[in-house]
Amino acid sequence: MNIVIAGAGSVGTHLAKMLSRQEHNIMLLDVNREKLEELENQIDILSTVGSCTSIGTLKDAEVGKSDLYIAVNPQEDQNINSAILAKKLGAKRTIARVNNSEYLETENAQYLRSIGIDSLIYPERLAAEEIVASLKQIGSRQMHEFSDGRLQLLGIKLWDNALILNHTLIKMAEIYGADQFRIVAIKRHNHTIIPRGNDELRYGDLVFIVTRPSFVPNVFTLCGKEQFEIKNIVIVGASRIGVKTASLLEKHYNVKIIEKDREKCIQLADKLQSTLVINGDGRDLTLLREEGIRNIDAFISLTGSSETNILSCLLAKKMGVKKSVAEVENIDYIDLAENIGIGTLINTKLIAASHIYRYTMNVDVKHLKFLTFSEAEVFELEAKPGSKITKHMLQDMNFPNDATVGGVFRGDETIIAKGDVQIQPGDNVVIFALQNAVKKVIKYFQ
Repeated sequence: MNIVIAGAGSVGTHLAKMLSRQEHNIMLLDVNREKLEELENQIDILSTVGSCTSIGTLKDAEVGKSDLYIAVNPQEDQNINSAILAKKLGAKRTIARVNNSEYLETENAQYLRSIGIDSLIYPERLAAEEIVASLKQIGSRQMHEFSDGRLQLLGIKLWDNALILNHTLIKMAEIYGADQFRIVAIKRHNHTIIPRGNDELRYGDLVFIVTRPSFVPNVFTLCGKEQFEIKNIVIVGASRIGVKTASLLEKHYNVKIIEKDREKCIQLADKLQSTLVINGDGRDLTLLREEGIRNIDAFISLTGSSETNILSCLLAKKMGVKKSVAEVENIDYIDLAENIGIGTLINTKLIAASHIYRYTMNVDVKHLKFLTFSEAEVFELEAKPGSKITKHMLQDMNFPNDATVGGVFRGDETIIAKGDVQIQPGDNVVIFALQNAVKKVIKYFQ
């Protein structure tokens, strides 16, 4: 696929690196010549120096021959204008990053589609929604829903109180049944495993479990996790993600937001309705004690520094906070943060990539998510009539080793995938796969 990416910022650079590994032809467009030259030396891409709103530059980048045009500059007006131009020049599909929720409203999104923008992405809003979702299931490192919540994916760390510890998947199914939940991936020592029946669960494993909502309490019991109600939340950092998160949470929880910039605090006091805005440093122990940190149920650090967010969450955990969430934009720090016990990690590059990556696949992907703590991807595909996936039961399918089926939606029925399940045309199938297996899996659905 020919892909043009406008914007060599953090999101654009991450996309270029990721998509170039998938053997796509990548053209990266930016005004910064030095940055483009540096990236060309690191990864297999081409580049064009110039403004993404220049018709001449877009023609130089051969936008007219592109299958996908992605505009991810920090300035949303540039992204919108360049995506419209790219469509007029012949780009088959265009995606623009925005920083304002009003563009996502149905009427506005329809208008933008009519003038050439096929899809919009607002990473900060998606990040805020992911944070809110993570607070629904305390005890999990990551929580994700499929088909309006009919299935849930939980990422849970196993410690010595987990009932399923040292069990193989076969033994676990014999004792606890296999109709209600399924372990689809295991993160162990910075390595991700798509498990099979004889794989054993070990101390320190981060397991990814698919289950129905009604069975979630049982899953937490099996994993040795205790649920508790969240009432009081502290957010450190009035970034766009921080403000959006506060606006979503303040309707249901007692929320405080701590921000060092006094001017921002004044603006926030008018913008947020019931959130208490505090001018101060979220790393200040004295301030945290004064604000009753020991009575806080969830601590969310969303400053512009990954290091600050990690340290702030560690400090909060030391002071007794049970749930922590950190924005970690430096991907190299994700494994470190997971290993030292940060609860939930947010990375806007991975969130944006999850949204965009499905447009590069040769099948209709209804949903796709990169699992923050692992190299695995989870996506939802529809089984087409005559496709290979419908020919045999799963146990006879010779499915790729680095992939597995987690669940199946068949009309109003929700099925936890087992070996004796046979996919039918029209089923929506939830797949978990390592990146090297994704192309093999797609062939089963074509």
